[in-house]
Amino acid sequence: MKPEEYDVVVVGAGFGGLYALYRLRAMGLTVRLLEQAPTVGGTWYWNRYPGARCDVESVDYSFSFDDELQQEWTWTERFATQPEILRYVEHVADRFDLRRDIDFDTRVDAARYDDATFRWHVGTADGRALVARYCVMAMGNLSAVNLPGFEGIEDFQGRIVHTARWPEEGVDVTGMRAGVIGTGSTGIQLVPRLAEQARHVTVFQRTANYSMPARNRLLDEAEIAAVKATYADRRETSRWSMTGLPVEAPALSALEVSDEERRKAFDTGWREGGAHAVLGQYADMLQSLEANAFGADFVRERIREMVRDPQVADRLCPSDHPLGAKRICVDTDYYETFNRDDVRLVDVRSASIRRFTAHGIETADGEHHDLDVVAFATGFDAMTGALLALDVHGRGGVSLRDAWAEGPRTHLGLAIAGFPNLFVVTGPGSPSVFTNMVLAVEQHGDWIADCIAHLDAAGLVAIEPAVDAQEAWVSHVTEMAAASLRSRGNSWYLGVNIPGKPRVFMPYVGGLGPYRAICDAVAADGYRGFLTSAGEPVGMA
Repeated sequence: MKPEEYDVVVVGAGFGGLYALYRLRAMGLTVRLLEQAPTVGGTWYWNRYPGARCDVESVDYSFSFDDELQQEWTWTERFATQPEILRYVEHVADRFDLRRDIDFDTRVDAARYDDATFRWHVGTADGRALVARYCVMAMGNLSAVNLPGFEGIEDFQGRIVHTARWPEEGVDVTGMRAGVIGTGSTGIQLVPRLAEQARHVTVFQRTANYSMPARNRLLDEAEIAAVKATYADRRETSRWSMTGLPVEAPALSALEVSDEERRKAFDTGWREGGAHAVLGQYADMLQSLEANAFGADFVRERIREMVRDPQVADRLCPSDHPLGAKRICVDTDYYETFNRDDVRLVDVRSASIRRFTAHGIETADGEHHDLDVVAFATGFDAMTGALLALDVHGRGGVSLRDAWAEGPRTHLGLAIAGFPNLFVVTGPGSPSVFTNMVLAVEQHGDWIADCIAHLDAAGLVAIEPAVDAQEAWVSHVTEMAAASLRSRGNSWYLGVNIPGKPRVFMPYVGGLGPYRAICDAVAADGYRGFLTSAGEPVGMA
């Protein structure tokens, strides 16, 4: 069977893949998007566990490329739920007629670059073969599920479900004894909702995390109208900010103000809520341990106020990493949930999970926890897992797994030396998870589209980073991380949640605006740091 031929194959139909399809198709290119789910949405299709909600305000967690789209869509809540975000993504796909170029229920399992023809050969699990000049990997940073292997898990007679593969029909835990393993962002959202339904909830916590109150609310008409009237300015500010949000970075140091003034600022942030409630108050919260400690102490105070049992409160207070070194969580009633008689916190750092049994979980102290259903909120093989799950081979047949054996290496988080014409949307080495992801994927989609347009206009057939440019960028990313307190925690930013994964700090901490300026300067300088190829591909017309 003759392979299907396209200009571009895009993998993944989340925000990043859909925007890449929109931009590239508008250039007149033939594009095919492959998605393993039955519909669009990416992470917002798969992560439908109770309580799933974005931690970026909904009016900002949306596309900015089309003002009519911004004006016609009206968000209902400050922090949108998973169903509402999925409805929005589906609306975008339908409004711009994107589905006609998407193959759903299609899992990509291999991609191989042909040096002679300058083409990518993409293979799917159902045996299809596609050939394209360019390949855009947009599988997302948090999509490869991490399901730890525990002894005896196959003996458990109850139900096991991972939050990132929560059944569409839901899981009825009414009258059941539910266990939750993991207290990152997902577990913190899930626990209060399960406690509303289950007979009893046991939370297995290895690491206490800092969580800020969401202060979620319905959006009123006046607030929505004000946002829509100022969207252009709001978006421009966001594109050049550190976080991709319409807030200016604070200039003041936490060490330059009095205890009273600092406490007032933290109180104000806590009342307003959101991920940046405390970290966003001062410029040096992620650079100075002394400044950070003020914020961390403040959060621990709030936890002890909310949780009545002092021993439980102590276990919920983070003590092994600075505020922000692990992903800041945003919650509604998480800490208060532990005041319920039917919710128990189990510290698996002091008594680890020894094994699953037929009827529950046994911990290292010999205690048995009876359970009917266990929810794994254990997150993802972040940032590299989805791409490395594919069998990707670049120039000369080099395997990506071999190229990344000691950790991911990219130039700008966009491209990889030795893998011509392969682009990664919000890959390791880009700001990605430290920013508003929707604006981050737009920035990457625009850069990729402009790069392809440049190549076509110049009669060039291939582009890839020079090794020295890539190494310089990797060093820069590492140096920036080392200067930030974000590298001081055992987090998935470093891959510590995946056994055997190289310990490399993967995201770029330099901020979306400064990063955008770097990418723009590279392009304006003729794609400085990239190697290009000209000529007629062998065997191609």
